[in-house]
Amino acid sequence: MGEQFKRKDELNTLIKTFEAQLKNDTLEFYQIEQLEEIISHYVELGKNKMALKACNIAIDQYPFSTDLMLEKAQVLINLEKYDQSLAILEKAMALQPNDTEIYSMKGNLFLVQGLHKQAIAYFEMALPFSEDKADLYYQIGLAHQNAFEYNEAIENYKKAIEIDIVHENALYELAYCLDITNQLEHSISYYTKFIDQDPYSHFAWYNLGIVYNKLEKFEEAINAYEYATLIDENFASAYFNAGNTYMSLEKYTQAVDSFKKTLEIEGASAETYCSLAEAYEMLEHYDLAVKYYQKAAKIDAFYDEAWYGVGKCLAYQDKWYEAIHFLNRALKLDCENSEYWKKVAEAEYHVGNLVSSLDAYEEASMLDPEDLDIILDWSFVYYEQGNYDRALEIIVNALNDLPEEADLYYRATAYLMALGRYKEAYNQLENALLIDFDKHVDLLEFFPKLETQKALFKIIDQFRKNNK
Repeated sequence: MGEQFKRKDELNTLIKTFEAQLKNDTLEFYQIEQLEEIISHYVELGKNKMALKACNIAIDQYPFSTDLMLEKAQVLINLEKYDQSLAILEKAMALQPNDTEIYSMKGNLFLVQGLHKQAIAYFEMALPFSEDKADLYYQIGLAHQNAFEYNEAIENYKKAIEIDIVHENALYELAYCLDITNQLEHSISYYTKFIDQDPYSHFAWYNLGIVYNKLEKFEEAINAYEYATLIDENFASAYFNAGNTYMSLEKYTQAVDSFKKTLEIEGASAETYCSLAEAYEMLEHYDLAVKYYQKAAKIDAFYDEAWYGVGKCLAYQDKWYEAIHFLNRALKLDCENSEYWKKVAEAEYHVGNLVSSLDAYEEASMLDPEDLDIILDWSFVYYEQGNYDRALEIIVNALNDLPEEADLYYRATAYLMALGRYKEAYNQLENALLIDFDKHVDLLEFFPKLETQKALFKIIDQFRKNNK
């Protein structure tokens, strides 16, 4: 730890000295390693313009260093100055014609421009000289995948994995391509082959778990993750994935344990805190859920799921005023999330801000016009206000998109009856009963008067007898 702090202090001193000399135009001669550190520092901070300045100074001092040329080429790619990047790569290639990194970076340059064939050609040119063939096969696979050539991508990902079974990115993308081409079920034998070769490969078990999880074979996924953690008890990713699988199985207590184990091994992260909070939320331990959602937001203030989680849990506790504050924080970070708008609408409704509620429901509906809950709740606010025409209009419009939803026909029945349009109401009731007879119970809740319920029940019972 002491050595780490010492290196950080040395880097800070180096950066301060460099920036002071740059400002005063008094640049001295630097060792090449120092210049590489300075460039990396700016790249890591996303300060690509400063990184480019540092690259130019470095190349002035070391004009024949292909390593520095590659650094500059990458910075130019980051800045989307592709022609300039290509020019410097051509210069580097003239100096080092068999340098695999140059071919690889040329491939990446074409890849980010969507020029997949050219990218693949350069990655393949790099293969004979490369010491890391697994990564090049992965890059070739990625280029094919981006061109929607999934079978070719699969073949290259497999080549990468056969060289390096722990190539996490290749394994992940392979599972994605197998899933999208409906080959995932048949791929289990491919993954178990690695386990047969090395039963103590925690990574092989882990990836088998991912495949089972994608196939929604959750119990098998849990078993695979458990083998992975038995072999390597500090395998944080396996615990985290197991936690997500327990969530799918609605085994929330086990999910809590898995996420806590992930935190214990890996340390704090917004994603893990959010996952733990969600598990507590499903257990209805709302205070604990709020605690961990807030921890997530403290680590990453732009993590909208964390703010939404806090607002949601407060809403579950009927703390609607407090909920609105946190839900709006989430909404500011992701204003195109229909779930956020829906929850804001619900909260505004409960505090009596009906105009704000209706506006929020409208936004939610525009973002997700097929969300049945949005439609029903939005129309109900109008119904409660006595605006039956507008309530009915929302339902009728929704029926154009969702003609098979019984709930919409039942709701149309209720609103038409409120308007006194009984013949139309009867027609809609027939449609509803044909689609889903059992849901008629929800309709009766709209009419507390016993005589109305009896009349409706008589019609419904007659329908049941006629359609036996």
